[in-house]
Amino acid sequence: MSNISVESVLSEAPSVVAALRREPFPPMTFLPMEFSNWQLEQRSWRDAAAFLDQSHHMVDLFVDGPDALKLFSDLGVNSFANFTPGKAKQFVAVAADGNLISDAILFHLADGGFDLVGLPIAARWVQFHAETGGYDVTLEWDDNSFLRKGAPKLYRYEVQGPAALDVVNASVDEPIADLRFFQMGEFVIAGRRVQVLKHGMAGASGFEFFGPWEDGEAVRDALFRGGEQFGLRRVGYRAYSTLTLESAWISLPVAAIYTGEAEKTYREWLPAAGNLGSLAGSFDSQDIRDYYVSPADIGYGKVVRFDHDFYGRDALEARQGEESKTKVTLSWNGDDVADIFREQFAGPGDVLPPRLMTLPKDRAARYTYDAVLGADGGNVGFSLDTGYLGPDRRVLSLAMVDAAHAEPGTEVLVKWGEPEGSTRPDLVPHRQVEIRATVLPAPYSDYARDTYRKA
Repeated sequence: MSNISVESVLSEAPSVVAALRREPFPPMTFLPMEFSNWQLEQRSWRDAAAFLDQSHHMVDLFVDGPDALKLFSDLGVNSFANFTPGKAKQFVAVAADGNLISDAILFHLADGGFDLVGLPIAARWVQFHAETGGYDVTLEWDDNSFLRKGAPKLYRYEVQGPAALDVVNASVDEPIADLRFFQMGEFVIAGRRVQVLKHGMAGASGFEFFGPWEDGEAVRDALFRGGEQFGLRRVGYRAYSTLTLESAWISLPVAAIYTGEAEKTYREWLPAAGNLGSLAGSFDSQDIRDYYVSPADIGYGKVVRFDHDFYGRDALEARQGEESKTKVTLSWNGDDVADIFREQFAGPGDVLPPRLMTLPKDRAARYTYDAVLGADGGNVGFSLDTGYLGPDRRVLSLAMVDAAHAEPGTEVLVKWGEPEGSTRPDLVPHRQVEIRATVLPAPYSDYARDTYRKA
């Protein structure tokens, strides 16, 4: 890993925004793009059951030792009361100013150890504090398969959809115990002990299975033997990347690490390679702090618990009652989206076309922020995640907007395309356009919004 730190790169750049705008965004593909057809695969978690292989694109940070629980409690805004082995929770961390660092799924394993699973931002934050904070813990970092040499330590599979329980019952060696949302259990599949989390990722409930990598093939094959009669379908990368549009999980808001004296030591520790981050989209502030979000902005306000001391607590307490943005879904006007594509082929030859949208998921950088405008043209928020849901024939995005524009049915505009003078690498010339959009609830899926935690 390069010795050049994030702080070194930022200290030599005109601004944080300039550094992130010019940073390349190397593609990382962990699955085949399609196993059948991405449009059919999108339908699988609604109509029957989807098999999602999560073994390769996430990081596992295994933490053991006497201070492991204290480490997570000191960094997480969540309550850790009664967080005993056999449970899982969404771990949410903030900076000293109370803005979001990142989130991940934290498993309290049966042996008393912990496994933090997700994108590397949260795991790096925990790793830094574990290594520099005097905690009596041991760490094991298992990188994603793009960077790791060799196989993962664990396989990790999801079965999601209305037929998920039928698939599981047809695959296990013994009847399964009833599990509540985010509760863990242990089953036997193909003679292998399998740890299971009751979970939901898209607009459907389901189960997450994990265990030693060497058992993965046997478990996968057993699930498909049991699931064949219920229409279990493998999901490739293209369809997989659109799951967030239904569940409203915003995976990559700008992490609040780039400013603040309290985080300087972290920036000096953090290698720039793979961790600096890249920025794209029409939202065009030169102050990176305008891209930060609070837990309340992103919909995690109810997760925060002041029953323990944690990093950033003072700031969050001081911000209670502060007006926050509201997480919403935006449904983009179909005619306006169609015009983006029409102009690639039939627009005036002397006028640049709009930036071409990639379907079914469009992401131009680690952090993609498009400006959301009100009727008067003023900025009312930002849209962070854009894609197409074939079953609904809709382009949707996840956004955070001010309260006055958060009511379902509100009409807004999304500015599409890079700002003039953008330094994004490999940028195809284009012009900005405004896309009409209608505010919808988040999550977009009725099931995800109303039933996940009751199933």
